[in-house]
Amino acid sequence: MFNLLGGDVPKTQAALQRSRSGWLGRLVELFRRSLLTDAFWDELEELLISADVGVSTTTELLEQMRTYAGQAHTDSPEKLIDVLKGEMVKLLGPGGDGVLSWAGEGEHPRPFVVLMVGVNGAGKTTSIAKLAHYLKANDKKVLLGCADTFRAAASEQLHIWGERVGADVVAHRPGSDPGAVAYDAYQAAKARKADFLIVDTAGRLHTRYNLMEELKKIKRVLGRLDAEAPHQVLLVLDATTGHNGLAQARAFTEAVECDGVFLAKLDGTARGGIVLAIGKELNLPVLFIGTGEGLQDMVLFDPREFVEALLAPT
Repeated sequence: MFNLLGGDVPKTQAALQRSRSGWLGRLVELFRRSLLTDAFWDELEELLISADVGVSTTTELLEQMRTYAGQAHTDSPEKLIDVLKGEMVKLLGPGGDGVLSWAGEGEHPRPFVVLMVGVNGAGKTTSIAKLAHYLKANDKKVLLGCADTFRAAASEQLHIWGERVGADVVAHRPGSDPGAVAYDAYQAAKARKADFLIVDTAGRLHTRYNLMEELKKIKRVLGRLDAEAPHQVLLVLDATTGHNGLAQARAFTEAVECDGVFLAKLDGTARGGIVLAIGKELNLPVLFIGTGEGLQDMVLFDPREFVEALLAPT
């Protein structure tokens, strides 16, 4: 089994530049104060919440830090920065370790089916292209299925990305049955001995009941072809939407039991704390982060790397 992506500190730091130059810069400066005062705790709480860390997550982090400060009998903020880092890493869980089986050299399903879900504008199609590009670069045969038949331009966009990365695309007419597309895409992937099948789905509004039911149907169709398929359900979230994305995540997870998050557009937000909220409030691991607009701008999420980049001095 080879490492799917591995960490990439420079890319992670670059993606967090807006966050680090904004509220995080103020947070790092806060820990350089001389004493733990009420003003320190109040400002720390305000900074974390304003960074989209979330109220409950912020409360938990502050409680842990206050407990440590009391037990260590310290009144120095500087001694608490490592405590904050450690608690953040715990909240984030294992990160992308869970997807390393994708690239296993031993026995694993072929095709390995990845179902991509997410709302319009989240960066789902671009994220699919990034995954396909990486897998192709590692000598994996990839096929893309366009089960987004709700939007007329979806097939055209996926075909354009498919040509760029060198992956075949299976698609039907707009308005066709998405389950039928998933069926045909799987059969094509099997016949062409593809290593991976990545299935795009409609950029469905999570409040549209019929569309969520349609998504469940796609999953059932794939499950009839392979009892374990889809082998990975990835929810693409737009980091710039902040806490609004959490409502999306809850709805999608209820519908199709998402395995993890591809957090797109992290470089476009000054509120990188949303990653912590996803880990704490959804108990859903962030597996990948988008670090830019290019095909290579993606890294496997490493919690410790992320926290170190998040709280690095500006």
